[in-house]
Amino acid sequence: QVRLVESGGGRVQPGGSLRLSCVASGDIYSIDSMTWYRQIPGNERVSIATITSGGSIVNTLALKDRFTISGDTAEKTVYLQMNDLKPEDSGVYYCNAFVSNPTAPWKRGEFWGQGTQVTVSS
Repeated sequence: QVRLVESGGGRVQPGGSLRLSCVASGDIYSIDSMTWYRQIPGNERVSIATITSGGSIVNTLALKDRFTISGDTAEKTVYLQMNDLKPEDSGVYYCNAFVSNPTAPWKRGEFWGQGTQVTVSS
């Protein structure tokens, strides 16, 4: 069983900052990538940024001037630093991980955290 736990969400005023953390645990051989997603009310869940096992970073949402992903898949940890937050950033932020296992393919898969709420409001 693989478990992803996000933390760091909360309420912040516009212009403020938050740092989200996600830690993976359980039966993990290795993690190929970890991604932050967000779901704004009334919208689909969308990818924000990904960090790979090779250390590459892919920013899939045009927020890289305010949001920065970091972490280490070998440490099973990923962070999302969010600066200059805006009310439209409010939503639930999810951590996603692709777990691989060359010797036990039935243990591979995509896993999600339960999400952490971010509310940006004055």
